Amino acid sequence: MELGNQPPQASGRIKLLCLAFAALVGAILLGTIGVGVRHPEPPTDDVRLERQIQQLSAQIQQLKQEEAMPAMVLNRYRDSICYIYGVYHVGKPGQRPGLRARVSGTGFVVADGLIATNRHVAEPWYEDPDSDALMSRGSTPTLEKLIAFFPGSPTPVTITPIVLSANTDLAVLRLESRPTDRELSPLPLASTAPPPGDLVTVIGYPMGIAGMVAKSPAAVYERLAYRHDDMGAANELAALSLIRPSATVGHLGDVVVDKLIYDAPTAHGGSGGPVFNSRGEVIGINAAYIDGFSGGTLGVSVQALKPLITAAQKKR
Repeated sequence: MELGNQPPQASGRIKLLCLAFAALVGAILLGTIGVGVRHPEPPTDDVRLERQIQQLSAQIQQLKQEEAMPAMVLNRYRDSICYIYGVYHVGKPGQRPGLRARVSGTGFVVADGLIATNRHVAEPWYEDPDSDALMSRGSTPTLEKLIAFFPGSPTPVTITPIVLSANTDLAVLRLESRPTDRELSPLPLASTAPPPGDLVTVIGYPMGIAGMVAKSPAAVYERLAYRHDDMGAANELAALSLIRPSATVGHLGDVVVDKLIYDAPTAHGGSGGPVFNSRGEVIGINAAYIDGFSGGTLGVSVQALKPLITAAQKKR
């Protein structure tokens, strides 16, 4: 199972609403059967009970829809949600780099040939203290490699950052080629800001290669678990169709300007993943989490992403 952290209270609420629904139906049936032996309830009471039944029916239907939504968005949109892997260094020409590191994250298709992610994934030295310290002494950052693995595709594609936000952790990148035999459909973007309390689903690649290896079949796990070659492991996972995103579920705690706060858990590698609302629309881009606080997962509103997509489409 790829679904994680399914809220147990959802099923409990559905059961309670179903019991209340049955009790109300029973009340109406008893009133109907009793006609002729005792005075019927006033019409206003019947109307009130019917309205309560309609309200409970609507609530039950909504809860069932919310409970099924994480599986729906994962199955419907997984092929358009990619794993991003990159290598970069910060250094001076002709000298050994002061810093060379890997980056992993998540991206998703937002338009034909374009994917969205975080700026700190597309430009890994962004707001990185170690990189900032080196650059302040004259070093230059260089992106050696940035590629995207899509589910079901045996080979990665090169991606190139073309629009970076100046004030939010967002970026839009261009796909330099297309995955083999794959149609990449853009994810639906919400038109309005979400209300606090809404159910959210976050899809991505938390823990990157290590996370995908951990949930791979035993034989693959034993072969890759202790390998230190992330690129080689990623290529093998792709060849075996084991590049697969995961979903976590939670609730939106607050919305502050363009920042979303929710309790769906994530980890490094999940940065840049889409955050869905209860209607299966993308409301934000997963960006960060606060260590030691389960309710402190942070995302950037999709409203801040839309102008970047428009700008990127003009640059293609």
